[in-house]
Amino acid sequence: MTVRTDSWWRWREFPAGVAASVLVALGAFGVADIPRVNTVAQDAGLAWLTYGHGKTLAAVAFWVGVAVLVVCWVRIGRIVGGADASGAPRPTVKQVQIAVLAWATPLTMTVPIYSRDIYAYLAQAQVFRGGFNPYSDGPVHTPGPLLDSMAQVWASTTAPYGPTFMWLGRGVAALADENPILGVQLMRAVLIPGLLLALWAVPRLAEHFGASPQQGLWLALLNPMVLIHLVAGAHVELLMMGVLVTGVTLAVRGRHVGGLAVLGLAATIKITAAIAIPFLFWIWLAHLRDTRRDLPHGDSPRRELPRRELPRRVVAGVFAATAAIPLAVFAAITAVSGLGLGWLTGLGWAGRIINWLSVPTLVGHVITWVAAPWHALNLQSVLVYTRGVGAAALALILVGLWIAFRQSERRAMAGMVWAMLAVLLLEPSTLPWYYTWALCLVVAFTLPLRVRALIVAASTVLLIVFQPDDSIVLYKPLPLLLAFALAALAAASLLRPDPLRLRRLAFTGPHES
Repeated sequence: MTVRTDSWWRWREFPAGVAASVLVALGAFGVADIPRVNTVAQDAGLAWLTYGHGKTLAAVAFWVGVAVLVVCWVRIGRIVGGADASGAPRPTVKQVQIAVLAWATPLTMTVPIYSRDIYAYLAQAQVFRGGFNPYSDGPVHTPGPLLDSMAQVWASTTAPYGPTFMWLGRGVAALADENPILGVQLMRAVLIPGLLLALWAVPRLAEHFGASPQQGLWLALLNPMVLIHLVAGAHVELLMMGVLVTGVTLAVRGRHVGGLAVLGLAATIKITAAIAIPFLFWIWLAHLRDTRRDLPHGDSPRRELPRRELPRRVVAGVFAATAAIPLAVFAAITAVSGLGLGWLTGLGWAGRIINWLSVPTLVGHVITWVAAPWHALNLQSVLVYTRGVGAAALALILVGLWIAFRQSERRAMAGMVWAMLAVLLLEPSTLPWYYTWALCLVVAFTLPLRVRALIVAASTVLLIVFQPDDSIVLYKPLPLLLAFALAALAAASLLRPDPLRLRRLAFTGPHES
């Protein structure tokens, strides 16, 4: 058996994935988001990659790398999910963890891909470093190469991120001293610990609930969408995801105070992490009920004993602790930062993002399209109403989920995942890297094969409809159809090898056809 397990490393998926990551990293220098008003490429003799045939060559390298990564990921998914009929050995948890790091490493040494957000992080941090408040003053207050390189739609907006991330960014800004290339690499060094934390937490969360840790790592971290968008693209979600799943893992393993404190820290990185906190109240109560019946955590019978079996003072104490611990952490960090709660204002700027990945925006598009033959409705005016309805619906759904999924630890965990998914679908705008909020938590469950195939399809689409130069093709019919077709092929390939039956065609002679 040891020989079969070790032989997995000699399978072509692992080295091919590393080579594909290298192709993505190299191709990005020609097609992704290089700093503006910067002559480093010219000085290094690499300017030819950014135009003409050089850019075409870079694009071919990039997209071939993306395609090979997806193929390798899907093939490994069949192995870890037990859907591979070739008898291939199943990799160990450690092997999948090393594969994640190996695939991610080349992506840490390239220019930002799919987004210029990292330049915005640096520009907002430069505002903080310059003595301004990033929650009330935009990057336009500190003109320079960072402001030039970021997406200009955010130039006058304030930061929506928590005080912990702003403090980390301030340290990066001080070290980089407005050098965008150095700043990008230092900011990645700040974000990569999120990947390392997730590598620790994801398999433990999966094991706790009886799911496959290898499959969890494959789904949430080896996923090319996650690696390219979050590691190469360098988004704050990478750090937030790691801290979020670590806090939840600590809590379900019985370390409730530590888990709540870590989730309070996660909320100071990005407030979305706070969605998970109320569900830890039910998890803590479930653990106390299990303890009273001498059951290990997570082994509660399907029919739970009523919550009134716990004394009211115990329930009240757990509720108070669930609220007070993360709130104390958040308040302490906010007080030390001296920035206040201005990030609340910054959250509203997300409304400037318009794509149909969120339900309220999609409904707004449909309304304007249906009304077009009779009246030209302004999309922005319609979105005010659809997003308002979406916000109200989201609030009701979150409360409903919290109440409905209270019976046990497993149910509370499921409610947490559904809550994150509801936020993704009903908030004003959704971007590919936001999906990690739910992906890092859903690893607690053994998903049906078809659900995993759906995630493969969605991940593939999000690698295509968002382009490496920060453009999108969500509103271009032909590229969109191509993205859906390739996504369907990737999903079908998870369900069964060679869905196009190319091998049979290759080995069929002319007289047999």
